[in-house]
Amino acid sequence: MLYEHPDVVEAAVIGVPHAHYGEEAAAAIALRPGASPDAAALRAWAKERLSAYKVPHLLAFVDTLPKGATGRILKRAIDRSLFDSSTTADSATADTRGGAEG
Repeated sequence: MLYEHPDVVEAAVIGVPHAHYGEEAAAAIALRPGASPDAAALRAWAKERLSAYKVPHLLAFVDTLPKGATGRILKRAIDRSLFDSSTTADSATADTRGGAEG
């Protein structure tokens, strides 16, 4: 559903470890060229379209997502360290795009 946002080129939601719940949803997102990463705005947009429990709290903005030979996103190849507590402690957002300011 995140890929329906006008600034999102591609997105994938994966499960990452959570100390209390065991696992939580995290989204890796590639934005269209020129778009600025705005996690709060993207979450607000998602909350209008999804049940609250389905909205990922952890977001990582990346240049591209890993794909297989058929062009499908390889969720198992997404770097889970994008969502570790040291990366996401302050804002629950990581920006790993090349040349982007965080």
